[in-house]
Amino acid sequence: MKRLTALLTLSMASVAAAQTTVEFWHSFGDAKRTGWIQARADEYNKAHPGVKVVPSYKGSYNDSLQATILASRQGKPPALVQIFEVGSQLALDSGMFQPVSGVKNVDYSDYIKPVINYYTINGKVNSLPFNSSSPVLYYNKTLMQKAGLNPKTPPTTFGALQKACAKIEAAKLGATCFGMSMNGWFVEQWMAQQGATLLNNGNGRQGRATASNLDSAAAKKIFDFFKTMSDRKWYTYTGKLEDWDGSDAIFTNQKAVFHITSTADIGNNRDAAKKNGFDMGVGVLPIPDGVKRNGVVIGGASLWIPKTISKAQAEAALDFALYMTNTKNMADWHKLTGYYPVRQSSIDLLRKQGWFTQTPLQLVAFNQLTKTVPSPATAGGLNGAAIQTRKIIEEGLQKVLNGTPVADAMKDTKARADAALSEYNANFK
Repeated sequence: MKRLTALLTLSMASVAAAQTTVEFWHSFGDAKRTGWIQARADEYNKAHPGVKVVPSYKGSYNDSLQATILASRQGKPPALVQIFEVGSQLALDSGMFQPVSGVKNVDYSDYIKPVINYYTINGKVNSLPFNSSSPVLYYNKTLMQKAGLNPKTPPTTFGALQKACAKIEAAKLGATCFGMSMNGWFVEQWMAQQGATLLNNGNGRQGRATASNLDSAAAKKIFDFFKTMSDRKWYTYTGKLEDWDGSDAIFTNQKAVFHITSTADIGNNRDAAKKNGFDMGVGVLPIPDGVKRNGVVIGGASLWIPKTISKAQAEAALDFALYMTNTKNMADWHKLTGYYPVRQSSIDLLRKQGWFTQTPLQLVAFNQLTKTVPSPATAGGLNGAAIQTRKIIEEGLQKVLNGTPVADAMKDTKARADAALSEYNANFK
């Protein structure tokens, strides 16, 4: 009996030693999304007894990235990590990651082009798309009707939005016309919609970005928009930068008729609207007048693989990432969260299931994404100081809201953003 127990113990130890552990660090702290990720890991582990995927919440996107870089320097990196889109240049510059396209051959043709294009840098797919989003217009159909506006034709341009605001003001609804989070992400979107790059050197994709284009005519249209909206008291926000939840609350509590935020919030905002007694609509992102609609820059995050892990870990990490983002799983992920499913086959599956008939609000978001024109502008800006420059842009717009002339605010914003780029780039000379 003792001999049998010893043999069993030895056998179990051999299995444990042969097992490949894939630590997966992510930034979803809510039970709904964390539970979904854990369920996918459990399924994968059951089907692959030689691999153990261990998902862990590691705080915000920035916290997770910094923790991964530190762990890599200490020789103990995770095998897979979720990194937000604007952290891509920082991840590349850290030297801690390997392109997923170099781990093993994968056919990426099923991934939606505007999504995979963001993460394709210098001809290499550096990370695998996971949770992707873009901004859309949300609107209160009930209040629009009270103001004499047609909910079937929401505004698609700045000018149309401002005309609607004038009617809303005249109707005395007790609600501000428009609200959105003060977030630099939207400025990046509006630059791309005009076919304008946010940064020089092909948006940082043809060479390291050394200057912003925040003094351009395209940027001025955005700053002017906020100036007009502020002067007419047609814009509201919480006063805090990047206050996503607070801005959503303004809209869902019927304190603003129009609202711009991520497609990932369609489900939550729809449910809150129903609870608060109004009918919600979703439209394309309104853009500056007189320009051709070029499309959106993808937001959200992707999955990166550190370079110092073993080949077995890297291959297992990519294999799990591909499983988690397969056709069925991405369709289910979209239904649960509102994030894009990132694969064309997932969209086809959702259509076959009648999902867009059941939830037509999501169709607007998909069409906006799939009609995006590939270009350096819509591919998104690569900038190692992106976290800092986004905040600088937000502070620049905030100055306009507080009365600073547009020209002065733009000059200061560009100078500060360019200085941040210069300071960051000095690390690579």
